[in-house]
Amino acid sequence: DQCWMRENLKTTKYANGTTIPFPLGTSTSSTTAYRYYPDNDSANVTDYGYLYNWAAVMNGSASSEANPSGVQGICPDGWHVPSDAEWTELENYVSSQIQYVCGSSTSYIAKALASKEGWDVYSGEVCDVGNNPSTNNATGFSVRPAGNYYVIYDGFGDYADFWSATQTSSFTACYRHLYYDYANVVRLGNN
Repeated sequence: DQCWMRENLKTTKYANGTTIPFPLGTSTSSTTAYRYYPDNDSANVTDYGYLYNWAAVMNGSASSEANPSGVQGICPDGWHVPSDAEWTELENYVSSQIQYVCGSSTSYIAKALASKEGWDVYSGEVCDVGNNPSTNNATGFSVRPAGNYYVIYDGFGDYADFWSATQTSSFTACYRHLYYDYANVVRLGNN
């Protein structure tokens, strides 16, 4: 019953037309809204979208645990930032569908959500995202490994992080993490 964007957001402005700034130099902030180039390279925006800190994603909105969240935040009109509960609903649905599960554990759904392109190749466990990425993306969700910008930029090709609208402490929110050598989607930022 959910509808998700198939690719990472590439917006430079909020729905009201206000520009989402780049930081000065390589500054990071948990309170000032910023957007970043994946791997510090503007050429990556076409395929990977921008990276945004939580302040940019929320655009001044309060945290929400509701399903749906009701937080437009950075999203275009008609869309919203998913809450932690919405992420959990997505994961529960995907893990309940045998065609999306890898191996014998219903938590092994990362390959079904990850794109076939861009992931570092990893010859570890069969169900890891980086193991034979050509078998990824059974759901069409198309997660690309853009990394993240927290204190420094990190993770291009290795992982993808996605914010939720659910705050867990004064500067942290729950988010989802897909990693090239993991088979499951990891929930982080929890108290």
